[in-house]
Amino acid sequence: MLAMRMTMAGLLLAIGAGSVAAQDRTIVIESWRDYDLPIWQETIIPAFEAGHPGIKVLFQPSTDAGYDSALTQRLDAGTAGDLIACRPSRASLELFDKGHLAGLNDLPELAGFSEFERSAWTTDDGKITFCVPVASVIHGFIYNADAFEQLGVAVPVTEADFFAALEKIKEEGSYVPLALGTKDVWEAGILGYQNIGPTYWKGEEGRLALIAGEQKLTDPQWIAPLATLSRWKDFLGEGFETRAYTESQKLFVSGRAAIYPAGSWEIAGFEAQARFRMGAFPPPVKSAGDDCYITDEADIGLGLNARSANAEAARAFLAWVASPQFAALYTGALTGFFSPNAQPASANDPLSREFLSWRARCRSTSRFTDGVLSRGEPSLAVESWVRSADVINGTETPDDAAEALQKGLAGWYRPAD
Repeated sequence: MLAMRMTMAGLLLAIGAGSVAAQDRTIVIESWRDYDLPIWQETIIPAFEAGHPGIKVLFQPSTDAGYDSALTQRLDAGTAGDLIACRPSRASLELFDKGHLAGLNDLPELAGFSEFERSAWTTDDGKITFCVPVASVIHGFIYNADAFEQLGVAVPVTEADFFAALEKIKEEGSYVPLALGTKDVWEAGILGYQNIGPTYWKGEEGRLALIAGEQKLTDPQWIAPLATLSRWKDFLGEGFETRAYTESQKLFVSGRAAIYPAGSWEIAGFEAQARFRMGAFPPPVKSAGDDCYITDEADIGLGLNARSANAEAARAFLAWVASPQFAALYTGALTGFFSPNAQPASANDPLSREFLSWRARCRSTSRFTDGVLSRGEPSLAVESWVRSADVINGTETPDDAAEALQKGLAGWYRPAD
């Protein structure tokens, strides 16, 4: 009898355990960021699961190059994961328009993000947001702090300060003042024009006016940063026209260049390689006391597969992604990629904290070539890279470059006519 009772007790225990297991949900995250796998497995997922018993999370990345096509195939076949890593703007909007991503307006935690922070994953009419913002990258300049101290160069605040620093570095002769090449052209556009430009066209004010057709790329505020770029030529060192992106990186981390026009995505790699102290400063303002502007570019979001069989559990994860806890964990674990909710204290190194601090004193904007203005041919993004490189090389004037950009945009974008 005692043996029978023990057997029955064991059976009931097993049944009970099976009931608990049946209530568990495993949600799968699709992403192109395969190099993030250790961060998710060791830091982010354990923190979520500790506070959400009954929900298991599997981070299932693909390689960047094959992500979009493979994801689309899985979404069409109904075999994709529950949560989808969202590229900013066009690619994710297309997934939403095809019915692959669910609208998230009823997720209360979205209210914690500003309209700007949600804009890369919101429909053109501003009515539906379909991905939760995860992280962005910030543009600015990284400098060799040891070289600055050695040469007595002050960290620039204004544009005049910036060129005075470049002149002083060039005159002394030990360093290439500015590590940038024009061979790959995108550097000139993204690390040049899109980096300093918002100071001239006033960030979101100018970007939204351009989209609305209220401003043109031939207006003074759009030509002026191209004119400033044309002055960079004298400070880039010999052979910059044939210098590729990786060569610009090496030029700086080797200690042979003093300033690098940068995105925050460079921080981790630079810190691993450089043998000198580094600092950072935001794009210089035109005059002391002017508003500061930074390109705070949406990098990755997270959306809900509209056909997810675990939508409730997936939404719980999305709600947590919008929390300060996630912001601190993600920003601390992935150097140079900052949650919109991140505070400087959550960054794991001084350089990251410096970049993050600019959000409190500068106005954030997006690259103007993304979103609505990225959808036609010729590509405004690619054209802006090429024209920026031409201006730096001295093969095209700022006015001619602006005229070409406006003409290309007006060829397919009706408000620009």
